[in-house]
Amino acid sequence: MKPEITIEQFEKILPLICDAETVMFPARWTPDNPLKNHCAVVSLIAQNLFGGELMRAVMADGDSHYWNRLPDGTEKDFTKSQFGHAYPELSKTRTQTREYILFDPNTGEPREIMKRYELLMQRLIEACTPKEKKT
Repeated sequence: MKPEITIEQFEKILPLICDAETVMFPARWTPDNPLKNHCAVVSLIAQNLFGGELMRAVMADGDSHYWNRLPDGTEKDFTKSQFGHAYPELSKTRTQTREYILFDPNTGEPREIMKRYELLMQRLIEACTPKEKKT
């Protein structure tokens, strides 16, 4: 099941549902930067919700960074805020497949990224599900 959600709603909910359980490096996660190191899993979820292509680039430190190219051609980096005002210089930009991200050693073990993906998707669905009013 995938929730009916707008891009704007997705952007608002993401910082509320990302935490040390959904990040690749739990020891590096902090509540003041909830989207840090979530780019791969968030990009996979965004593609599932909105379609389009997965984009990958190499940062100056050699790490990978992922974002989305939406069906209308707009590029959207849902985890851009993790960088603050110092968005990294990206090189070797290219489209990638879901399989590449799931099996890229830079995103973690395939079982681990799927676990993070499923947990984040579950939280997203819960956040989008209207709560019953108690009477």
